[in-house]
Amino acid sequence: MLYQRSSALFDEAYQYIPGGVNSPVRAFKSVGGVPIFMKSAKGAYMTDEDDNQYIDYINSWGPAILGHTHPEVLEAIKKQAEKGFSYGTPTELETEIAKFIVENVPNIDQIRMVSSGTEACMSAIRLARGFTGRDKFIKFEGCYHGHSDSFLIKAGSGAATFGNPNSPGVTAGTAKDTLLARYNDIEQVEDLFRHHQGEIAAIIVEPVAGNMGCVLPENNFLQNLRKLCDENGALLIFDEVMTGFRLAFGGAQELYGVKADLVTFGKVIGGGLPVGAFAGRNEIMDHLAPKGAVYQAGTLSGNPLAMRAGLTTLQLIKNDENFYQNINKTTETLDFEIGKILNHKSIPHRINRKGSMMSVFFHVNAVSNFEEAANANHALFNNFFHQLLKKGIYLPPSGYETWFISNSIKEKEIDRTLEVIRNFEYS
Repeated sequence: MLYQRSSALFDEAYQYIPGGVNSPVRAFKSVGGVPIFMKSAKGAYMTDEDDNQYIDYINSWGPAILGHTHPEVLEAIKKQAEKGFSYGTPTELETEIAKFIVENVPNIDQIRMVSSGTEACMSAIRLARGFTGRDKFIKFEGCYHGHSDSFLIKAGSGAATFGNPNSPGVTAGTAKDTLLARYNDIEQVEDLFRHHQGEIAAIIVEPVAGNMGCVLPENNFLQNLRKLCDENGALLIFDEVMTGFRLAFGGAQELYGVKADLVTFGKVIGGGLPVGAFAGRNEIMDHLAPKGAVYQAGTLSGNPLAMRAGLTTLQLIKNDENFYQNINKTTETLDFEIGKILNHKSIPHRINRKGSMMSVFFHVNAVSNFEEAANANHALFNNFFHQLLKKGIYLPPSGYETWFISNSIKEKEIDRTLEVIRNFEYS
């Protein structure tokens, strides 16, 4: 494939946009090479500025669960746009989608719309602190909750220590209230509660991690987090920006039967337009301004275009009784058949999958936390990525990211993907 126009566009973008991109993973820094500039997308495919076409396995990092530019979603956006782009006032549409989500997700009574997953997670932590009157919270290495200062923390020297900033601009004062533990390691969480009794406001966790690759909770990890929060007067926050309405209509709470106190959303609930949300029980959400004292606001919160795209997407999923069965079957087929091919080639690997999220790790052992994900053969993944890219298969450009399968990927796309992987040259 030729990427002449993409290369020229990246050179130009580099002059005016830091690093040439508006989100770091797009820069191909992890896999090497020049990022591909897309100009259109439809169904299971994206087309770049050089007119190369790709089967898409990132789907805008999750939102395009129906595939790109679904005709009914597109028509709904067009009709809404004719009525105005943004008002800065309440709309009936905001209540309509809020009611729809509250009625279909377990354990939530109210929801506040925002404009991004970062904003949702940042606001959920602030609300948890305001509700509990405590400052500290626990997060897990490898789980990403957006780029708010308090989330950009790396591990300290032990489970009982404070984290340290891992980005310039994040102060040590901010970092001291963020406590880190290893994903799937409940003993580390227990240690943190012992060392910080009465200080921890919340645990925030991706119930299925998606930012160290797809990593699943093991050994009743989520259930034990719930138990520890109950015992210590802390809130449990599920970051379902990725998993909400993707793994099940009620998200990970429904799938794993674990009640969260607060839940954050994004991606699917916007149908491809910028959106985020956080939700919880009345007794917690009533602390939020203007009813309560915990402040949060946003000019484009509840933007009518995003609300219409999101509501239409959610209604389409809800009305298809076989939706999750079909999309999960597609992902299961990819998992099984890719595994067969890699086994035939004697390539050490592990494939993690839950619902329509999956990752291929080139690793001899199971991957259940960030350290194990980091120990995978990322050089081999980079080679795998570029060989598939040249043949029109677009994977996440990092071995630490999750594949997001869309409902537009059918037998034709699966067969083509497997054909390309069969020709993968492993050395």
